[in-house]
Amino acid sequence: MIDHKQFLMALEQIAEEKGISKEKVVETLEHALAAAYKKDYAKKGQIIRTKFDLTSGKFEVFQVKLVVDESMLKSESEVDEEPVREREDELELGTKKVRFNPDRHIMLDEAKKNKKTIKAGEEMIFPLEYHADFGRIAAQTAKQVIMQRIREAERSAVFEEFHGKEGEVVSGQVQRIEGGNVFVDLGRTVGIIFPEEQIQGERFRMGARVRAYILRVEQHPRGPSIVLSRSHPRFVSKLFEFEVPEVATGVVEVKAIAREAGSRTKIAVSSKEKAVDPVGSLVGQRGTRVSTVINELGGEKIDIVEWLEDNSKFISNALAPAKVVDIELNEETREAKVVVPEEQLSLAIGRGGQNVRLAARLTGWKIDVRSLASPEKSQEGGIAEAAPEEAIGEEPKIVIEGNKEILAEGVEILRGEEKKPEADEEKPKKKRTTKKKKVEASSESNNEASE
Repeated sequence: MIDHKQFLMALEQIAEEKGISKEKVVETLEHALAAAYKKDYAKKGQIIRTKFDLTSGKFEVFQVKLVVDESMLKSESEVDEEPVREREDELELGTKKVRFNPDRHIMLDEAKKNKKTIKAGEEMIFPLEYHADFGRIAAQTAKQVIMQRIREAERSAVFEEFHGKEGEVVSGQVQRIEGGNVFVDLGRTVGIIFPEEQIQGERFRMGARVRAYILRVEQHPRGPSIVLSRSHPRFVSKLFEFEVPEVATGVVEVKAIAREAGSRTKIAVSSKEKAVDPVGSLVGQRGTRVSTVINELGGEKIDIVEWLEDNSKFISNALAPAKVVDIELNEETREAKVVVPEEQLSLAIGRGGQNVRLAARLTGWKIDVRSLASPEKSQEGGIAEAAPEEAIGEEPKIVIEGNKEILAEGVEILRGEEKKPEADEEKPKKKRTTKKKKVEASSESNNEASE
């Protein structure tokens, strides 16, 4: 029999290390021993269960049978018509109509001889002999099943923990970088930042601390996968929550965000209290609050504007730092014709049309920027379409089709527990080198353009 004290100590240790309840570990152990007993001592069709007594440290082994009456049994013709596959798959307890199997079922009349109050559909248990050599014979089998069940319980616990954190920001340590994908150690599991979820131009160092937005948590057979993002618009709003108490408490509300990660973000805010300046709250004294967020984003420019119900004023704010002279709105089509001074035209449009593009996405209006000198003439790059409705205050749809294979591998592959053959490692290295050169070249081009 098991050493009771040692077992309880091991039980407490497993529960603490894996972050799962002691009861769950006991349940796992009971399943494991039932499987081990069935393998060596029971018939294939029998249902075996075990019960562990925490007080005495003893196991009870018993067989379970479903009590049935004639109304619950299939007729001979029904049995003959069953597909071969269905015959091979024994029906579980609780099925309303079954093919009688003496190893799994007992007739009601027979069951009443042992327990008069028993009814059809209930279970009857039959104690089985606990073989003296059971522990020695079944130890390895039980160990394997226990470890498997514990892994499943651990994966489930990790999934529940991080699934509840979707939309939050977490901090972790860069574990490794492969094929442009950044694997981040989050403690109990590993998250992944795909290239499209990274800020353009940023580089990661092994072992460096990194903060990211939990974009999506998926459950897979081999464990949960946590998709992280640093390019998501809501990553910016969450960073402001950390830095601005007024945002954290809800006094100042982030109404909309438009972002081109690594380059520029526009964020619209409003205040629930007249005495609180929403823009000033995010900027902070001498710009300390917004500077902290900018540093986290690698120098990304941030425009903070006040959100207003008056569409004309809101659109004017969104085009900052340009000054608007006149606005003509079409409420039906949600189109705005905006006039700015000639000297403000390039500022209103922005490099490559970025300023007007972000303003259109921020407000949900199509914006046409024109010069005061020639208001009848459209300007090159001065027209920007509104963003889809889901991108304005709502969570954008997540498209990660190309990364499904990595996600399906779950937490084990994310942790690097499976080592690829050396022959397969050479090609990806060459690809990553090429990709790195392209990124560097692109960064140099962007720097030259900005200068």
